[in-house]
This record gives sequence, structure tokens and C-alpha cells, in this order.
Amino acid sequence: MAKVVNMHEAKTKLSRLVSEALVGEEIIIANRGVPVVRLVPYEKQAKRELGFVRGSGNWDDSFFDPLPEEELQRWGM
Repeated sequence: MAKVVNMHEAKTKLSRLVSEALVGEEIIIANRGVPVVRLVPYEKQAKRELGFVRGSGNWDDSFFDPLPEEELQRWGM
């Protein structure tokens, strides 16, 4: 069952609540008795590779160079 705490209590006991969330406790923070957020551990995201680039050969550094002024104007930039 989730532990529900009001905003004021959450501000004064934040470190303890974070520790509890890290070990799997579900913490709900309420504003005037109405649940508004859930405190959960941060999950580090894996680095993503562009799908269309995967296995498609070599890319030289010029691929990442800024576009020429003429091309930028065509795009309205």
C-alpha cells in the first residue's frame, strides 16, 4: 500500500522519503489531501543510437557541419 504524505510533511522529510522510495516504498505526495505526484527512483536511460544510422556505413564529420546559408534560406531559417 502506498504511503501518502502532504506537501508540508514531504518538504520537511524529503531525505527520509527518498530513502524509502529507493528501497521500493511507494510514496504519494498530496496537496491539501489530493494526490498529485508519486516519488519513484530515477532510472538512468540507456544511450540511444539513431535507428536509420545503424549499420549504414561510415559517416564523415562533414555530415554534422552547419548547412550552407542558401540551404538555410530554403528552410526559412
